[in-house]
Amino acid sequence: MRALRGRRVRRWVWVGGLLMFAAVCCAAPVSGAVGAVTALQMVADGGGIAEGGSVADIPARMLTSYQRAVLQVGRQVPGCRGMAWPVLAGIAKVESNHAAGRTIAAGGDIRPKIYGVLLNGSGAGGNTTAVPDTDGGKWDGTASGERAVGPFQFLPSTWESVGKDANGDQRADPHNADDAALGAAVYLCGNGRNLAQRSQLSAAILQYNHSAAYVANVLGWIDQYTAAARTPDLGRLSGKAKVVIAAALAQRGVSYSWGGGNGNGASFGICCSPSGKSGAAIRGFDCSGLTTYAYARVGIRLPRTAAAQASTGRRIPASLGRGALRAGDLVFYAYAPGRDSTIYHVGIYVGGGQMVNAPRPGTAVRLDAVDAMSGYAGGARLL
Repeated sequence: MRALRGRRVRRWVWVGGLLMFAAVCCAAPVSGAVGAVTALQMVADGGGIAEGGSVADIPARMLTSYQRAVLQVGRQVPGCRGMAWPVLAGIAKVESNHAAGRTIAAGGDIRPKIYGVLLNGSGAGGNTTAVPDTDGGKWDGTASGERAVGPFQFLPSTWESVGKDANGDQRADPHNADDAALGAAVYLCGNGRNLAQRSQLSAAILQYNHSAAYVANVLGWIDQYTAAARTPDLGRLSGKAKVVIAAALAQRGVSYSWGGGNGNGASFGICCSPSGKSGAAIRGFDCSGLTTYAYARVGIRLPRTAAAQASTGRRIPASLGRGALRAGDLVFYAYAPGRDSTIYHVGIYVGGGQMVNAPRPGTAVRLDAVDAMSGYAGGARLL
């Protein structure tokens, strides 16, 4: 039910409310559905395809489409600067959840096709403005009105002006992942924006949907995917520490779920965090679920809660400072540092002052600075 603006109409998009921060991140053990997350190829800097990162919620074929669009858009809009795959991923996440539930062929065709609500002014799906048909049903499957199409939810009228053939089949198809991604890149670039500048990026997204809430939502996803692309150099590591850190990094982008995660991977969580947030409908990790999973990759079985994990391995007192941490160490945070019974959070140190972290409800697994959480309580060395 979303459509481009300008030669677009206003989109009626549901935007979920932001979850409040929780004081505690880690819950008791749970059981539930289990699934591993596959590391994907990433574009690290918008200029080429690089190995090493992971974005857990983007299908590999969709990620490839975003990457290809970045490499091709300069030929379409020579003045465009700062286009990077996380920009396209942020839009597609909100518009179609990366074509979730669809099959994406090797050539990029998406089936079944993705259609928005018919914009006939009926009020269904929140639309109140009738938009007359412009394509005779060529793209949107109906001649009785317009509806947005494809993973980037273009109106047929807009697609006629920005649609591009990205996969070389001599057809610009909004239902093709490659073509749609390049079309979105062209639209966002305008006449030559510098999307590396936050103000111009925001303006481009606002053009896509004239809603401040929409812009904030998309920017949040762009920031998350951008962080995921900045993979730490693990070349200096070897052995079990490298395995543990790589396993944790591969979960970046997976949703936080109170009580979620176990030795096999992400799982549905439980109710409820101290702030009242339930993980029962969210498949993902909380902080100690993530550490449990990562260390299980090297055969180490951890207790399920952060406070209990502090009793494992060799304790690294907070008094020694953060410089005493080594890659692969557990990092703890407490309400009263020095009293392990008050530990409320755990991460995995990767070096350089950073840790892999599942912070709190409403976030996702990500890289954070070690001082991003309050109450540093030292670490534990198990490797």
